[in-house]
Amino acid sequence: MRVYIPATIPILRQLVDDQELFPLGGTAFAVTPALREAYAAGDDEELAEVAMQEAARASMRLIGAERDGLDEVVDNEGAATDPGSPVYRRAVIAADVPGAKLRPDLDDAVVKLSGPVTFKQIAAVHVDLADAEPQVAKAVDVIDAADLGDTDAEFVLGDAEDHQLAWYAPQEVPFLLELL
Repeated sequence: MRVYIPATIPILRQLVDDQELFPLGGTAFAVTPALREAYAAGDDEELAEVAMQEAARASMRLIGAERDGLDEVVDNEGAATDPGSPVYRRAVIAADVPGAKLRPDLDDAVVKLSGPVTFKQIAAVHVDLADAEPQVAKAVDVIDAADLGDTDAEFVLGDAEDHQLAWYAPQEVPFLLELL
């Protein structure tokens, strides 16, 4: 099954270094029977785009969690250090994995993975280009409000989601990360 795994730049670095990753909570997105049922029209390619967009939205939540975790880093002597800043680029890993468990109780496109995803299972990686960073940074701040129906937040989120993710072959990912 082709799954779409939400990621961030640090997660991609970990994938390249370790040659595998276990998605947070085992959560990924895919074209599931529930997703097909939710959309009366649309071929497999269009439904795969929906699943990938769901993963891209989850990527923004991961970016927010990384940012919040960077608030203060303390060195060995107890002094606060500059933690840096997150890279505000959504990332989605497309992989072919067996045994994904359908989770329509969570959402139409959600699946749970039972184990790690190896680099060899990666079909492609999708990442925002630099011009998306300002909109993604703003969207990370309002994603919860958008999900709760705040129309202003929905517009901000829409501005970020209007950016298309660039496609990279697995072997290109290490070079992409060097350039960031």
